[in-house]
Amino acid sequence: MQNVISDNPLSVVELVMQSSPMAQGVLLLLLIFSIVSWAIIFNKFNTYRRAKGEDVRFLETFSKTENLTHIYNFAKELRVSPLARVFLTGYRELYVFQEMAKEERKKRGETLSEGGGLLVTPRDLKGISLALNKAINREVERLSHRLDFLATTGSTTPFIGLFGTVWGIMHSFRSIGLQGTASIGGVAPGIAEALIATAAGLVAAIPAVIFFNYFNNKIVLFTSVMDDFSLDFVYMAEKNFVRERVEERSFDLS
Repeated sequence: MQNVISDNPLSVVELVMQSSPMAQGVLLLLLIFSIVSWAIIFNKFNTYRRAKGEDVRFLETFSKTENLTHIYNFAKELRVSPLARVFLTGYRELYVFQEMAKEERKKRGETLSEGGGLLVTPRDLKGISLALNKAINREVERLSHRLDFLATTGSTTPFIGLFGTVWGIMHSFRSIGLQGTASIGGVAPGIAEALIATAAGLVAAIPAVIFFNYFNNKIVLFTSVMDDFSLDFVYMAEKNFVRERVEERSFDLS
């Protein structure tokens, strides 16, 4: 009988099928964690790849085009580019401040030349900078969406697997006590069944931790690029729209 057991060991699937309902429940929970984690990983990997590509296209257009309205129309076509979204926010804020300044001059009966060409004030620039910072925070939040699930998977699934292992070992020792025997043939299947839960917990946790750190590094890079672009946009607005003569502008909102 012992030779039959050694020659025909139980497979992992057979061990799972013969395990207790508690162990099967633990394994099912770990499987759900793993499937959802991999779905998030593939989704984020594809999203970040597209976002990086669109950022490159946007920066090329922004550096080569002097008409902000053209850049604005191009940015609206980019669906996942964080830089495009930040630019759209800055453009709208700049446009609003310009319109407010023009309305104030109309009320005072001034023309653009009489106003010295000042379309936005230094105080307006602070408002634009604040709006850009808020837009960056929104983009970071959007890029980080669902990454907390990977962190949860990486931190909890090993303990869930350990719980399944402890429960399985308790069940094995209980069986040993009831049978009154402690032979290796009687104990090994139960121990193997219990250890599967630990292995399953590690299988779910390791990829989640690896890709959580990988995606966090990507978000840091995206944030750095957005911060740099925000400074460039504010400098561009100050250089071209806070001038004594409007005629000297190199950018155009019309």
